[in-house]
Amino acid sequence: MRRAAVPVLVSALALTAAACGKAGDDDNDSGSSDSGSKSIGLLLPDNVTERYEKFDKPYFEAKVKELCSDCKVEYANAAADANKQAQQVSTMVTKGVKVIVISAQDSAAIKSSIQSAVDKGVKVVAYDRLAQGPVSAYVSFDNVKVGELQGQALLDALGSKATAKSKVVMINGDDADPNAAQFKEGAHKTLDGKVDIAYEQSGLWKDTVAAEKMSAAITQLGAKNIAGVYAANDGMAGGIANTLKGAGIGDIPLTGQDAELAAIQRIVAGTQSATVYKAYKPEADTAAELAISLLEGKDIKSIAATEVTSGSGNKVPASLLTPVSVTVDNIKDTVIKDKLYTADQICTAAYAAACKKAGLQ
Repeated sequence: MRRAAVPVLVSALALTAAACGKAGDDDNDSGSSDSGSKSIGLLLPDNVTERYEKFDKPYFEAKVKELCSDCKVEYANAAADANKQAQQVSTMVTKGVKVIVISAQDSAAIKSSIQSAVDKGVKVVAYDRLAQGPVSAYVSFDNVKVGELQGQALLDALGSKATAKSKVVMINGDDADPNAAQFKEGAHKTLDGKVDIAYEQSGLWKDTVAAEKMSAAITQLGAKNIAGVYAANDGMAGGIANTLKGAGIGDIPLTGQDAELAAIQRIVAGTQSATVYKAYKPEADTAAELAISLLEGKDIKSIAATEVTSGSGNKVPASLLTPVSVTVDNIKDTVIKDKLYTADQICTAAYAAACKKAGLQ
């Protein structure tokens, strides 16, 4: 559709507008100030958590392409740096992007950047994490429910050892992430009064930090006095699992979240009790639908049918999806059924015997 001749370019512009249902300027040259009428920015928070690069990004890009064949996705990853993400928002605006889908590294710190983007006519969709400021829509999971599922999975794994005197270690996510507070809320709702949360710290979503916190908990409480561990996500659970193994208590209950491949393998092997599966494709697809609708000036009520309040007090239309707890008993019916992973990907040589016992091979 791109040609040097002016008459053909005019024709191409008309065809492009028709393809996405909105008249506007051509965005193929992303460096021009008026080039972004069909350009969407995707900003993800880090490249440590497996899901973002492996699942969210390609699923989002594919859905945008399906809905608007000549829309363009501009992508950037903050690498866990809030200042870097703020600069990325500014860069997207300069490129002429008209909609930004952002999973905030720091939901409060990004507020001024979002405000600045909105002031320049850019629509913002909060993805997975509810950013502060005047965002137009939010898509995520019921994060309090995620915490409840994690807490219940820990209680189930503890079984008869789930008593008010049983000492549990709780390693939460990054306080800068509003989701972390909701996971924590849900977990406390389930665990409080049923076990003794004897040590609680933030692991900052980092396996190394979580491992350090777990070591401190073992020093403070004594390895043999710890009944189980709540880890807010699978990345941290990986670091904690190594620390537990080193302390000779690698078989105690341990939770996680995100259904990472390594976590599914630990569940098969018995060194992690459960994870929480949040189907990435429906979340990414919904974000893409919201982005295209906002790009085209369409109503989003049918997509974001509920409403949430952000940390800045903004009322935001939202789509909240349903999370699912995953244990060794339902791996086949969740992550394998949804083709997140194949049995062969899970059941490598190191896990072959455990997979056979679990009925995966």
